[in-house]
Amino acid sequence: MHETEWLRMQHAVGSPLPQPHQPGQGPHAGWAPAAHHPGPPPGAPQGTVPVPPAPQVPPAPDTTGHVPLPPGGPVGVPAESPAPATVPDPTTTTLAVLLIGPAGAGKTSVAKYWADHRRVPTAHISLDDVREWVRSGFADPQSGWNDNSEAQYRLARRTCGFAARNFLANGISCILDDAVFPDRPVVGLGGWKRHVGPGLLPVVLLPGLDIVLERNAERTGNRRLTDEEVARIHGRMAGWYGSGLPIIDNSQLDVPGTARVLDEVLARAIASPPSW
Repeated sequence: MHETEWLRMQHAVGSPLPQPHQPGQGPHAGWAPAAHHPGPPPGAPQGTVPVPPAPQVPPAPDTTGHVPLPPGGPVGVPAESPAPATVPDPTTTTLAVLLIGPAGAGKTSVAKYWADHRRVPTAHISLDDVREWVRSGFADPQSGWNDNSEAQYRLARRTCGFAARNFLANGISCILDDAVFPDRPVVGLGGWKRHVGPGLLPVVLLPGLDIVLERNAERTGNRRLTDEEVARIHGRMAGWYGSGLPIIDNSQLDVPGTARVLDEVLARAIASPPSW
């Protein structure tokens, strides 16, 4: 058989061609054994040129720049309170803040303003916004509180907690807002502590009932509650008094003024973290 015809037959069935010996190298110096690269059959012309298999290319490294989440909570509590002269500036420190309050307290407005005016990257994570990601099958508690609405609230809180951890792991502060009730510590503060970490700083925003009713009346859509529901929620929120958490009565404060008071509260919380 002619050499060219034999090579064409070998290529047609997918058999690799044998590899050449480099000068000064034997069959065991740098080439795989013949069992992996069979040579030509007996009687075939000598001097045929083998082709080595294509090298394995390792996967390209991740170059997106994202920081992987560390194990455990990314926000730690200081081992001891720092001296007053070394207290971090709350406007430039990476923080995780949970703004608590009833409907109409101004949580979302204050959280947005506070995040917008910080000197370091800061994200606002709204529980209601995340909860309303569900379009078909949205469980609105105004239509009746049930297992489905409870499950969607829990799912939204876990989603917000994961987002907060991701932002914090990448050096971005975050502020979350939620109507956390003091009489449900396991699913309230306890849940946020599990989701975000022990260094989360909770602050309660609690204006007077008349202010909350007035602000709620200006709302539209499914975020507007009945006066009876607003009064019931406000009464439950009063349980935060005596809890040890910082409370801001923003009845007479506008949004920028409340944000300034929030910075003052956070400065004290950083120096002496609340026990919760």
